[in-house]
Amino acid sequence: MRILVTVKFTPDLQSQRSFTDGTVTRTADDGSMNELDENAVEAALQLVEAAGEGEVYALTVGGADAVAAVRKALQLGANHAIHVNDDAVAGSDVFGTAAVLAAAIRKVHDENPLDLVITGMAALDGLTSMLPTALAAELDWSQLTLASSLEVGDGNATIVRHLPDAHETVTAPLPAVVSVTDELNKPRYPNFKLIMAARKAEVMQWSLADLGVDAASVGAGASRTTVVDASPRPPRAHQQIVTDTGNGGNALAAFLIEKGLA
Repeated sequence: MRILVTVKFTPDLQSQRSFTDGTVTRTADDGSMNELDENAVEAALQLVEAAGEGEVYALTVGGADAVAAVRKALQLGANHAIHVNDDAVAGSDVFGTAAVLAAAIRKVHDENPLDLVITGMAALDGLTSMLPTALAAELDWSQLTLASSLEVGDGNATIVRHLPDAHETVTAPLPAVVSVTDELNKPRYPNFKLIMAARKAEVMQWSLADLGVDAASVGAGASRTTVVDASPRPPRAHQQIVTDTGNGGNALAAFLIEKGLA
């Protein structure tokens, strides 16, 4: 079984964020692989282990710092890492990103067919959950989204999707794009051997030219969305500290009532 997992380098959501030319400023020292993508990597590893054979590819798109995302996937157990690094990709929206990812996936698939592409349910820096569907449309593959369970067999993938008032069981033929939720599994911790190996592992570096993607079709110039304005978060208002001498609960209740929050 051959599976490709898309992973994203996302900034630390607790750190102070800023924008440069309408895009989030990203640095290697305050980011990591998107946490929800760890569930996707774990799903791929479990499927390959259950099949008794196969390999897992980790793919990311981004600047030089984004290589940290695929190296984290290698630490978890992925076999191969691919980094699409091209300045023309900067500022791409979800559609441009999907087009680049799809081109890279087709390159891998044409060399040796893939069974699945697995993604996380969302990137924590955007939380749109649009990428899996856009990617499936670009590839013209079946899509199974928001999987809380995943099984593969007899040329099909079957998922269970939890909705507010129902559970859906959906089956689609392979190859397919599957997005998984954090309910699916608990990602493993990387072991020391894999951590050390990931530092020296080869990461394939591809450009848009390698993928046959027109630079004018992606990037900020081709984006369907634009950041019109961005301003720093206002400083925190004056804090009121109440020392609890036994009536802290009453003081809190009075504060909430005063502010119209209760």
